[in-house]
Amino acid sequence: MNQTPAGFGPPPEPFEPPSSGADDGAGAGGGGPFRGRTAGVLAALAVVLLVLGGGVYFTLGGDRGENAKDAKDAAAPTGHPSVDQGDGKGPGTGPDTYDPNAGIQPGEARVWLRDNRTELAGSGAAQFGPWRVGDVVIRAMHKEVTAHAVADGEEKWKLSLATPLCGVPRHPSATGKLVVGVKETDSNTAHCNQLQLVDLTTGTAGWKVPVPQENRYDTAVELEMAITGDTVAVARPAFMSGFSVTDGRRLFGTSRTNGCTPKAFAGGPRLIAIRNCFAPKEPVESAQMMVEELDPATGGSKWSHTYDKGWNVGRVLSVDPLVVAAYHKEKKAWNITAFTADGKVRSQSDAAFGVSGRCNGWGNSTGYQDCFAAAADADTLYIGAGKTGDHLGIEDTLKVVAVDLNTGKEKWSTPEQPKGRTMWPLAVENGRVVVYVAPGVGAAASVVSLSPADGSAQPLLQSPAAAAGAEGVFFDHGVRIGWAGGRLFLLNGRVNGPEPSVVSRAILSFGM
Repeated sequence: MNQTPAGFGPPPEPFEPPSSGADDGAGAGGGGPFRGRTAGVLAALAVVLLVLGGGVYFTLGGDRGENAKDAKDAAAPTGHPSVDQGDGKGPGTGPDTYDPNAGIQPGEARVWLRDNRTELAGSGAAQFGPWRVGDVVIRAMHKEVTAHAVADGEEKWKLSLATPLCGVPRHPSATGKLVVGVKETDSNTAHCNQLQLVDLTTGTAGWKVPVPQENRYDTAVELEMAITGDTVAVARPAFMSGFSVTDGRRLFGTSRTNGCTPKAFAGGPRLIAIRNCFAPKEPVESAQMMVEELDPATGGSKWSHTYDKGWNVGRVLSVDPLVVAAYHKEKKAWNITAFTADGKVRSQSDAAFGVSGRCNGWGNSTGYQDCFAAAADADTLYIGAGKTGDHLGIEDTLKVVAVDLNTGKEKWSTPEQPKGRTMWPLAVENGRVVVYVAPGVGAAASVVSLSPADGSAQPLLQSPAAAAGAEGVFFDHGVRIGWAGGRLFLLNGRVNGPEPSVVSRAILSFGM
C-alpha cells in the first residue's frame, strides 16, 4: 500500500547517533557508523526540517506558508558581512575567491571543494569513485588516482598511470585494493587489455598483467569489472575472466551457462554475473537476459535466473540482499526483482513510480552498479523516485519510496520535495535510512535520515547556504556519491581541463 508516512506533524526530535562516536574507517564508498555529535549541534540542525501542510522541506528558509518571512529571517546568516554566493562555477581565485562556507551558521557542516587541475583534451575525462579509506577519500580519472584528506580536501598523494583507465570496479576489496583496466597505449582506439593493481591504503601501484585473449575476436575498448573477496572479475563482449587481487593470477576463463554469454558483473559481498542468452537460429534482438551468482574462486555457477523475452537487466540495486531492476522497451515498463540467497524469486513487481535511468538501466548500457540512489536492508528497498514520464528514466526523483522485498509492494513514500531537490538514499545505517537531499532554489544540500518503518525524517547534516552554487554543478545525471564515517562526498562524473577563467569542479565534501 502506498501511503504518506507518519511523523510529518510536529518537528521530530533531534537524531541521536551512538554515544561512542566511533569511526571504523570503512572504505569503498560504503558507510561507516555516523559520528556522534553534541546535543547542541543536533538541536541547531533541527531547523533543517520545516514542516508544512503534511510535507517536509529539507531547507533553510524554505517555508512557503504565511510565516515564510519569519523563517527566512531566522535562517539568515548573522554577524557576517553580505556575501555573494554565486553559482559555484567561478575560478575560485583572486579577489573573487568563492567561499562555500561564507556565512556558515553554528551546527552547519563545513564544506571543502577541489577542482580539476589536470590538462585534458577534448570533452574531458570520466571520474570514478569516491572511495574512503581511513583518513583519505580517493578518486580516479584519466591516467591518475588521487587521494584527498577527508578533513579538508588537501591532496595527500597522487599516483600516475602509464596509460588511460578503461575499466574501474564500483568498489575496491575489503583491504583497500583496487584493480583497474588500463589501455595498452595512449591511443583513443587502443585495446583495453591490461589490469593494474592500485593499493588505496598507500597510494602505490602493484602488479600489472595482461588480459589473455580467449580467441581472435576477444578485444575491447572498455571492461566491465567487479571485485568480490580476492577475485576481480572482468567482462567484455561475450567473454569473462577472473583474477586474484593478491597477485594477478588468472583464476578462471570464459564460461557459458546454458548457451548464455557474459556481459557484465556486480560485486561486493557476492559475485553476480549478467548474461545474454541467444537461442539457436533466432535473431540477436530476441536474446533473453540472465542473472547468475558465481563462485568467485572458480567462476562456477551457483544458480541462475533467466528473464522473459523483451526484458533487459538494467541495474543491480543491491547485492546482499540481491535486488535487480529490469526494463521492457516495448511495454514502457520496468520492474524490481528480489532474490533469495539461493536464487529463487522472492518477489517481482512492475514499478508504478519513476526512477532515474541510472537506477533502472534505461539509456545506460554500462555501470550495472552505478545507481547512487538506492539502499536496502534485509526486507526493504529504499529508492529515489518520482512521477512517471514519457520515458522510463525520469529527471526529478523528489521523494523516497520504500518497497517491501517480500511482496514487491510499496510500504510508504515521502512527500515530494520542491523541484530540483532530488532525494537519493545512500545507506541503511544505525537502523535508519541515510538520504542525500540535493540543493534547490534558495537551499543548500543536506543529509537526513528516515525511519525505515514510516519514512519520518530527522536531520543529520546541513551545508551552508553559500555552498548551494557549488553543489548545484554536481549534476544529478552524472554525479557519483559516497557516504562514509559521517561525511558526504560528491564526485562529478566527468571533468574538463582547466581554462583561464573557468574551473571544472571535481569533488566536494561536507560533514562534521
